Amino acid sequence: MSFLDRITNIEGRVGAIESRFNPDVKKSAPEVQSQQSFTQVYQAMTQSGTGRVDYNQMQVPFNPSMTVSSGSNASENQYDQYINAAAQKYGVDPNLIKGIIKQESAFNPNAVSHCGAQGLMQLMPGTARELGVQDAFNPAQNIEGGTKYIRQMLDRFNGDLKKAVAAYNAGPGNVDKYGGIPPIEETQNYVVKVLGNYSNYRSGA
Repeated sequence: MSFLDRITNIEGRVGAIESRFNPDVKKSAPEVQSQQSFTQVYQAMTQSGTGRVDYNQMQVPFNPSMTVSSGSNASENQYDQYINAAAQKYGVDPNLIKGIIKQESAFNPNAVSHCGAQGLMQLMPGTARELGVQDAFNPAQNIEGGTKYIRQMLDRFNGDLKKAVAAYNAGPGNVDKYGGIPPIEETQNYVVKVLGNYSNYRSGA
């Protein structure tokens, strides 16, 4: 399955889940249908090479009473209290936070990437300092810092989930440069996997 097909499939799954949590979303359907789909616009972007395009935004609805979905995997549930606390503080869907952690570190608080990113949400040392994280290997601090950062990305890109997740991986400058998900294979795969994790956690899969 191609990148575009995977994104379209995941968008459909997340949209279906969000419509259950937020019935009002359906009211905006006619407006959305009048716009180009992400797939159409992404194809135009990659074919033309212009990079600067405008496509449908996937918004992240947040319910203050929402808590992260716990599954049968104990290793994935051990940090739920920190995830829920950070989610409440920064107004981010806890299932998105958990989806990022799964992709970034597979819930290993001691993970270190080849480029030096640290902990559960793989914070670079400089970024961690800017976010007020003193110990990136401390699960509570790391999750709060990573959640604060994804909140900043969501605010920067007006709640556009795809852009925010892409920026978490490739940096906001690259998202600005290309007007969306950069044509970088690693970032494209990252967005697909994080959105897939997010969709699974929200549906309780």
